[in-house]
This record gives sequence, structure tokens and C-alpha cells, in this order.
Amino acid sequence: MKRILLLLIMLCQMAMAQETVTIGSKTFAESRILGEMMAQMLEAHTELKVVRRLGLGGTMVCFESVKSGQLDIYPEYTGTGYVTILKIKKKSNDPLQTYLRVKRSYEKRFDLTWLSPFGFNNTYVLAVRQEVAKRYSLSSISDLKNIDGKIKPGVSHEFLNRPDGFPGLRDAYGFHFPNVTGMEHGLAYQAIASGKIDLIDAFSTDGELLRYKLHPLRDDRQFFPPYYACPVVRQELLRAHPEVRTALERLGFVIDDQTMQRLNYSVQEEKVPIAEAVSRFLQNNDLIEKTQIAEDDEERQDGFFAMMWQRRLKTLSLTRRHIYLAMASLFLAIGFGVPVGILITRYDSLAQPVLTISGIIQTIPSIALLAFMIPVPGLGLGVKSAICALFLYALLPIIRNTYTGIQEVDAQLLEAARGMGLTDRQLLTIVELPLATRTIMAGIRTSAVINVGVATLAAFIGAGGLGDPIVTGLQLNDTDLILAGAIPAALLAIVVDQLLGLIERILAPKGME
Repeated sequence: MKRILLLLIMLCQMAMAQETVTIGSKTFAESRILGEMMAQMLEAHTELKVVRRLGLGGTMVCFESVKSGQLDIYPEYTGTGYVTILKIKKKSNDPLQTYLRVKRSYEKRFDLTWLSPFGFNNTYVLAVRQEVAKRYSLSSISDLKNIDGKIKPGVSHEFLNRPDGFPGLRDAYGFHFPNVTGMEHGLAYQAIASGKIDLIDAFSTDGELLRYKLHPLRDDRQFFPPYYACPVVRQELLRAHPEVRTALERLGFVIDDQTMQRLNYSVQEEKVPIAEAVSRFLQNNDLIEKTQIAEDDEERQDGFFAMMWQRRLKTLSLTRRHIYLAMASLFLAIGFGVPVGILITRYDSLAQPVLTISGIIQTIPSIALLAFMIPVPGLGLGVKSAICALFLYALLPIIRNTYTGIQEVDAQLLEAARGMGLTDRQLLTIVELPLATRTIMAGIRTSAVINVGVATLAAFIGAGGLGDPIVTGLQLNDTDLILAGAIPAALLAIVVDQLLGLIERILAPKGME
């Protein structure tokens, strides 16, 4: 009887685990809005528990996550799937053919499917300030060839490297612009408004196009493919829960370009919380019941200090997660790096290869290293990947300083200690490590500060921490929200460094300066 009861409990637990669906999105506001929209629809029309992982890194982070099962659903654009994921070189300007091609390919190759489009086409556009358009008589992208080098472009990092972005655009239209600058998409609008750049890439439904009154240039050679947004869903989920398809298909073709632009504008410029803006839209279109409208419990206060006080509990929670990420990875790095540093002092032939490898690891861009962790079995999205990446970043200063500190111990002192009969282990613990304490601790302090800083980027893979408000603020053009993460992170780095400095003074042998 007990075995049957245990079996039933296990089956119930398995059933409960299957009742969870994870929805992700990219960092920019529109993707977050669509992710929240799908989440609210599933909460309203299914019995599934929805886990939100909104605001992840770019296209490849979300795609690898849904392909590996870390996500179940995320919003994607047909043109992105066509060019960036499938890498199809044949040009396609037909929305239906593009959609059907990516849908069939995803189902065959990745066991993913594309549901019905939301209805709007958020294609890329190039935009300039009104005065620039008038000065150079710009109306289409072809006109840029006549002013090559006379204006300064600034485009998003992803657009700068995508085949359907600046490289392909340059080849199709014959301009070069050697002075093009890569930057965060949200910051590009501020830069063009201040006159620091003259040309940006934008999305046709960006709310900032309304705010800054920019002039979009017509894609007269039809370079950009269609970018219709759709839910990308794991077919395994749809087989287990067909009600997911039913709920999300109700969003098919309900959002036109102007509606999406207004939603973006309300979130980015009017500072309406995403959940509230989505709830209003779904209610007005009879897609959810009025009783299901999501609203913030407390309206955001004006002013930075008032907002920080209002967010104090949230900031405390994010700080705890940030400390956990930074310190867990640091302790792992100490536990691995110090022994390795000691080892290479005993085997000189290993020193250069070990230091070179750890140096190469630290040259890998931090966001790339975080993204590399996602497909690794056992890691995936979230905390494990973040700790693993931070651990790798922390190794070089610890290994190098441990090696250097021990190597710099006076050889005559070591010879005298051996003459007194000390074994190699005693020599290490009584002489070498104490004398190398300050150098080793300097490496640990450097690694700690690096970890606190890099841990802010863990928000891109859903690990939380003080990077969350920074990333969100960048995408929503919210300076106060950026500072709500940046200032605590900077203060945390200072506090950690000072605490480790105190530990250093305690551990260092008396009389050493």
C-alpha cells in the first residue's frame, strides 16, 4: 500500500512539473510586450503555470534556449528566422512564402513551429533626423550613396553584423560609410536626438520614431525581408498541451503596425508598465476578461530617490541574487585557481600554457561567454550558466597572482627553511603562502570586482541580479531604472573590495608591508 501511495505521489509530482510553460523574449520592449501578451493569454485560457523569462539576450540566446528546452515559447520575426537562423541566401519579399518556409524548416530541423502571425510587420528601417533629410534631400536608402562619408551612422550591434543588416545593405545599395558606429539600440535614439550621429537603424513599429520625429528612408530596392512577428513554440509542448495552440492562435492577426507602435510608445515613452499595457489591449479586444487585468499594486513615484525607496525590497532581493552569483563563482575560482597557481610553481613547463589559456578565456566578450553556456548540458538559462561563466572570468587574476606571489619568495629564505628540516608541504604552508598572501589577495580582490561588474550581464540569460533594471532601463530609455541597478552594483563592488582588503590585512603575516 505504501509503495502504491509513493507511486501516486511521484506521478502527481510529474504531472505538476508538466503543467509549467516557460515563455521568453528578447531584451527590447516590443519583444517583452509580446512575451507578456502570450503569458497572459495562457494564464487566462489554460490551467498551465506560466514562468516568464523576459528580457533575455539577442536572437541566438532565445533560439538556443527554446531549441534546448530551456524555453517553451518566445516571439520571433519571420525575416530573422529566414536569414539569421536558417541562413537562407535567396532573397524573399513575399510574406506568406517567407512564413511558410521558416515554419516548415523549423518543424523539420528543430521540432519547433511557428503559429499564426500577430499581424504586424516590424521590418528594419533606416532613419535620419528631419533636418538631415531636408539638407541632403533624402527620401530613400539609395539616396545615401550620394552622401557616403558626409554623415555619421550609428546602428545596433546586432544590425552591424547580421547578413540582413548593415553588411548586406551596404552590398545591395553600394554605399560604405567606414565611420559607422555600433551601439545599444535604445541609446541610438538618444544619440541621434543629441546630434552625435545622423543615421540609425530602427524597427518600423518603434515608439521612439514618434517621439523623436525621425524620417524613415524608403527601402526602394526591397532589401529587407518581411518581419512578421509570430509565436515560436516547441512542438513537444503542443503535443502535450493542445490548448496552448488554441489560446495563442487567438492572437493571430489582431495587431497591425500602428497598434504595435502605440503599444511600444505607451511602454517606452509614457512609462506604462508592460503588464498593464498588455492587459488593457487584451481587454479592449475581448481576449481576456476584465477581472484578469494586470495592474501594478503601486504607481511608480516621481524622482530617483522616491523610486529607489519604493523599490527598496526589490533592490534588496536583486542585490542578494547578485551577491550569490558573484561570490559563489569567486569561491569556486579560489578553490580551483589557488591550487593551480601552486601547481605551476612546481612544474615550470605548465606555467605558460595555463596562464595563456586563462588569459584567452578572459578576452572572450562576457555576453558571448554567457551565451556559450546555454547549450551546455546541465547548465542552460539562468544561475548555473552565469556562475560557470563568472568562474572562468575570475580564474586569471587568482592563478597569475598565486604563481607570481610564490615565485617572488626569496630563494635564500627557502634554502634556509629547507636547512632547518622543513618538508615541501611545511615550506608551502609556513613560508611560501604566508609571504605570498598580499599578492594572492590582490588577485582575489581583482577577480571579485570583475565578477560584481560582469554579473550585471547575467540578466541577459535570465540569471537575475542588479543587471535586470539596467537592461530593462536601457530598452525603455529609463535613466532612473538604469541607475537603480548601476549604483547598487558599483557600491557593492566597493564594499566587497574593502571587505577583502580587511581579510587581507588579517591574513598577512605581522610586520609585512
